[in-house]
Amino acid sequence: MKIANRALQVAISVSVAVSGVIHAYLYIHGYRDIPTVGPAFLAQGSVFCALAVLILVGGPAWTQLAAAAGAAGSLVAFAVSRTVGLFGFIETGWQPSPYAAITVVTEVLTLLLVGMTALRQRPRPSKDLPLHQGADGADEPSPRGG
Repeated sequence: MKIANRALQVAISVSVAVSGVIHAYLYIHGYRDIPTVGPAFLAQGSVFCALAVLILVGGPAWTQLAAAAGAAGSLVAFAVSRTVGLFGFIETGWQPSPYAAITVVTEVLTLLLVGMTALRQRPRPSKDLPLHQGADGADEPSPRGG
């Protein structure tokens, strides 16, 4: 594994773990008493910590996609809880401080890091001359191929 790929893997794991630990901490320190939202914080904390471990040890690619989906969902829930409310629960601003800001940063970072990983792993075009399909479906050398 290339060092850059491993560094991205570790960074994703750390960003997911930080968000998970903060959600678990907030659950323990007051959110457990909030119907629906409290259990969601506990679930997110648990799932994110498990994903962080799986990503760190080199789990399958879907673990990173799950982390990105969870981070995106968490950001949406954050916005909804500060606008129209989430299951009747409304928060304001960046409270609880500093945890709200830290989780937003780590979740955006998770999305960026998973995106970078996906871009690094996409197939690269061949340096050979491209082949074009003819009308009969057979490959033909490129007309530019001299």
